[in-house]
Amino acid sequence: MNYNEITELLKVEVVPALGCTEPIAIAMATAKGASYLKNGVEKIELFLSTNIIKNAMSVGIPGTGANGIDIAAALGAVAGNADLKLEVLRDCNQEDVAKAKKMVADKKVSVQKADRTEKLYIEAICISGDEKARVVIKYKHTNITLVEVNGEIIYANEDTLDAPTEDSKNNKKKLELSVAKIYEYATTVSFEDIKFLLDGAEMNSKVAEEGLKKEYGLKIGKTLMEQIDKGILSDDIMSFTMAFTAAGSDARMSGCPLPVMSSAGSGNQGLTAILPVVAVSKKLECSDETLARALAISHLTTYYIKSFLGRLSALCGCGVAASIGASSAMTYMMGGKLENVCYTIKNMIGDVSGMICDGAKPGCALKLSTAVSSSVKSAILAAHGIEISDKDGIVSKEADDSIRNLATIANNGMTNCDNVILDIMICK
Repeated sequence: MNYNEITELLKVEVVPALGCTEPIAIAMATAKGASYLKNGVEKIELFLSTNIIKNAMSVGIPGTGANGIDIAAALGAVAGNADLKLEVLRDCNQEDVAKAKKMVADKKVSVQKADRTEKLYIEAICISGDEKARVVIKYKHTNITLVEVNGEIIYANEDTLDAPTEDSKNNKKKLELSVAKIYEYATTVSFEDIKFLLDGAEMNSKVAEEGLKKEYGLKIGKTLMEQIDKGILSDDIMSFTMAFTAAGSDARMSGCPLPVMSSAGSGNQGLTAILPVVAVSKKLECSDETLARALAISHLTTYYIKSFLGRLSALCGCGVAASIGASSAMTYMMGGKLENVCYTIKNMIGDVSGMICDGAKPGCALKLSTAVSSSVKSAILAAHGIEISDKDGIVSKEADDSIRNLATIANNGMTNCDNVILDIMICK
């Protein structure tokens, strides 16, 4: 097993993001297109996959007080910096926001559903007079596969332009991973090699604290924590983990201007992969090294599951991927070994496998709190040697096979689910 390769994978998949990754990816595409035009963008045409529309239409955009696709696209074109990738809107100011809002009010942004098979597909056409720049992003939120200016191809990423699923490089890494390899790496790699993961713990904890202090979204985390303070809920691992994690999602989904550390292409997955682990670490008074090793388990397990599910899915990536990663990490922190981690993965798949994704939105905080409560429960059971039977539902004897079964449900059994969900969302 190549430890350096896995460490590099973590550095690629665990990166800061400012705002929900789907609208931010749209902003990155328009920012890239605008950079090739001599004058300001006058009009934007977007062609987006079902999953991108579903996850971008309702979420708050940092610093704007507004939600959705149009404002993200406009702000990216007005003042975005595509070189910053998932932090593309980092340097925008209120004057930029005002210009972007005027573009939206003047109906200069149009959105259409792309006739594509890719789950993650963004095509942004930025127009200024006779000039036109077209940018395509596929497979991963920052993966620009085509830049075309005035009909001339400026850039084309041939490695992924026609790839049927995720890019071949990541598929290769996926095939090299397993639950056993993840556990071996995380528990034996040098602490110095994974110490950087603590930066994500600090970053996401700040977002959670912001959600606990201010009234973001549905105030789920803040409300739950208030009930702990009043003695209505007990100050135990379960309640504290639910409140702390939900507070992070409350803030992020409602436009909090702070960046979060993402995991496997999603900021909410980053919150779910990190915050419950931090919360349990606080309660168990774990060392920094134990926390870093637990975070490595969480992020790698999240990535491993998502590599089968796909970057975007009909299933909630937080509920059925990142929460399993977090539960695996908790099991390790509770003294569990490899077999116990396998138990908790199977327990989680037997519990939360049906959680659908109906888009990024403030209500995601509810799903995160539900998923992490299952994470704590599954970890406690697994640490005590309790595992769900392989005779139960889609759970197999081996944890890796159970993960593949989960992906089969998502990719084969729910092929039309995204379209049905989007139709319901739009028709409302």
